[in-house]
Amino acid sequence: MIGPDFFHHGNRALQDAFASRALADRLEQMGRREFTDSDRDFIQSAIYFFLATADDQGRPDCSFKGGPPGFVRITGSAELTFPDYDGNGMFKSLGNLEANPHVGLLFITMHGTPRRLRVNGRATVRRDDPLLRETPGAQMIIRVAVDAIFPNCPRYIPQLSLVEPSVYTPQPGVAPTEPAWKGFDAFKDVVPPRQDGSV
Repeated sequence: MIGPDFFHHGNRALQDAFASRALADRLEQMGRREFTDSDRDFIQSAIYFFLATADDQGRPDCSFKGGPPGFVRITGSAELTFPDYDGNGMFKSLGNLEANPHVGLLFITMHGTPRRLRVNGRATVRRDDPLLRETPGAQMIIRVAVDAIFPNCPRYIPQLSLVEPSVYTPQPGVAPTEPAWKGFDAFKDVVPPRQDGSV
């Protein structure tokens, strides 16, 4: 069971309007605060997930995070970690975490058997985490202390085919492929050097 503060008045108002409070309560009872073996297998096999954050004024941001299988690790019964790789330098998501640590992660497969799993928690961003040395391409490590883990109905997930992984996915012993936009006239004079914490 997740806890009594899982739903707020806005959730409850709509649940009551659509007569779904009993169903919502049942789903909340099925939620958990610690990972199961099935959760662990699913998350650690993921090659992408979606990360939702908000700043200190509640303004949201959602970003796609991708990497090789195992780039998200379950590091405790109620903790997961993932790396921050070189990006566009705006730090919208991770900057939000400096102001508001609450996160929502959506793990989803749109190839093979459709599945969704949601993880809510509180995140910290670390530039000196020991996992940096073990994570090719990582410039920071994000640790999420879990507040709630709950499944999500996969019925609207389209059936897609996975053709190949991204050529930009960091690989051990392989020099990173730079995206073309870094060489565009509009950006090339302001692109910072990569910062890779792995050895």
